[in-house]
Amino acid sequence: MNFSHEVENMCCLAKGVKHGPAPIPQEGGWTEAKEIKDISGLTHGVGWCAPQQGACKLTLNVKKGIVEEALIETVGCSGMTHSAAMAGEAIVGRTILEALNTDLVCDAINTAMRELFLQIVYGRSQTAFSEGGLPIGAGLEDLGKGLRSQVGTIFSTKSKGVRYLDLAEGYINRVGVDEADLIIGYEFIHLGKMMEMIKKGTPADEALKKATGTYGRFNDAVKYVDPREE
Repeated sequence: MNFSHEVENMCCLAKGVKHGPAPIPQEGGWTEAKEIKDISGLTHGVGWCAPQQGACKLTLNVKKGIVEEALIETVGCSGMTHSAAMAGEAIVGRTILEALNTDLVCDAINTAMRELFLQIVYGRSQTAFSEGGLPIGAGLEDLGKGLRSQVGTIFSTKSKGVRYLDLAEGYINRVGVDEADLIIGYEFIHLGKMMEMIKKGTPADEALKKATGTYGRFNDAVKYVDPREE
């Protein structure tokens, strides 16, 4: 270690109180984090790329500094899906410091990793006050039946109004409107449930029927509109 001439000529003074790091809440306890292995927790965060044409929601479950579980959800950019596939392999098994400095291909995913790193090393995780944290696999609970991301896709124009395309319930098949052409309900297809039934041998037509439901006053509508065609 090299010292400047000014420092070399300074006399030594004793250090008084030894201030350690402020304890952070982690999985039901308080930790004075000094090393990467002192960090644990599950947390979520969102990242975006420089042109802001896409976003990533990242969920990490960290145990003793190691990323044990990752859920990567992307929206808005086709290339991000392939980047997410690569990142899913690159993140897990690494320390959070390694993951922070790993090229995750997509800037939105990189930014999400940065935001999660900040949250978790400052003790702002989802499991800060949950004793023992959450088991590996807890991230899948965000996806629900059929393990599909919660997606909302709405398109609208001033001249033609709004079109519901995808909501939490699933793919919007038809919207119901009243006499004033106001949407009062919709018919949806839960694609996750439908694909699960098909994989188990249910005929596609039957699976489609079973996975179809309605919301609102759909049955009271005077007209039904296909939001993708009409």
